[in-house]
Amino acid sequence: MREGYKRLGEYIQPINIRNKDLSVSLLLGVSITKKLIPSIANTIGSNMANYKVLERNQFAYGPVTSRNGEKISVGLLDEADKAIISQSYTVFEIIDTNKLLPIYLMMWFSRPEFDRYARYHSHGSTRETFSWEEMCDVELPIPSIEKQREIVAEYQAVENKIKTNEQICEKLEAAAQALYRHWFVDFEFPNEEDMPYKSSGGTMVYNEELEKEIPEGWEVNSLNEVFDIRIGRTPPRNEQEWFTKNGKGMKWVSIKDLGENGTFILSTNEELTEHAIKNFKVPIVPSNTVILSFKMSIGIVSITTEKMLTNEAIAHFNIKNKNIISSEYIYCFLSQFHFDSLGTTSSIVTSINTRIIKEINILLPSKDMVNFFTKRINPIFQNILLIEQKNKNLITLQSLLLSRMATVVD
Repeated sequence: MREGYKRLGEYIQPINIRNKDLSVSLLLGVSITKKLIPSIANTIGSNMANYKVLERNQFAYGPVTSRNGEKISVGLLDEADKAIISQSYTVFEIIDTNKLLPIYLMMWFSRPEFDRYARYHSHGSTRETFSWEEMCDVELPIPSIEKQREIVAEYQAVENKIKTNEQICEKLEAAAQALYRHWFVDFEFPNEEDMPYKSSGGTMVYNEELEKEIPEGWEVNSLNEVFDIRIGRTPPRNEQEWFTKNGKGMKWVSIKDLGENGTFILSTNEELTEHAIKNFKVPIVPSNTVILSFKMSIGIVSITTEKMLTNEAIAHFNIKNKNIISSEYIYCFLSQFHFDSLGTTSSIVTSINTRIIKEINILLPSKDMVNFFTKRINPIFQNILLIEQKNKNLITLQSLLLSRMATVVD
């Protein structure tokens, strides 16, 4: 055992309380992002009395690590008093929180080094698992409770700033979408007298494609007429030298990256080398281009911040020269589009044919109106970009704080 390190098994104990009286209804699952999230499992016909009860400051982890993104799913219940979780999870708690803080231990679990440790120590033939015995054999530095509180406080200060910034971005995003709806759905954009167009008697004409009235002089075209819509590609994984990281190639956006970024794509988990781009002919996405997921997680919209690439589940929209639609306008349009309407009522939509996307009709306001809208909304998007860049730096700081835990001393 390393000097100053302690065996985790001396500080934790398993818990196996079942929901026999059905008193707990909050069903959670554990994500690979180390969060307890609402479960999406089909529980129809399930006996909820068999589910395990998880109480505040207790942990749950899924022992299976194979096919799990090289991560172990472990989470701490800190936002509810009680919840229930599948029997497949292991629930445990800290024996004495005056010796080890739950948040401190969760920080240790959040380190990428712990994921690598768990994968290395997983065993099994059909599926690899990180057993309870292996969890107990984990070694980590456990300083005094005062030092733990100091480390946790520093980490949480950064985490709270990130959450505050995310809330600001959500409000800015909501303001941008509200302005779009007011102008281009309700048609209450300001007229020449700075009065709301439709309610002030602005001329409306019926449009057959949209099956509703739109302002006179505006047009409706398919997305394919307005944009050069292109799809990304994934090179063969056996060509390992085509994939890289840490600024050695061009950023390559996946569905996972869309989930981890916000309005703007600032980072990706993988990059492609110049050799891969050239030999596999992956289309380059220009900076300030809107991208859309149309497989798996459908309808996630983002904007690139530099030249990038995407995989085959993501489309990008290059504005054709003759059109005046801005990135902000198409971003708002796609963000509010109901992609569920493109599927069937009998099944969940998991992918959309690109031909269908190209045939979607989009309203084209006058050039002056698009320019006016872009001028009004661009500062909102710039504020979002600035805040998301700050959060990226804060997340880097978080990672640094987590890495320092390996060398912590009183």
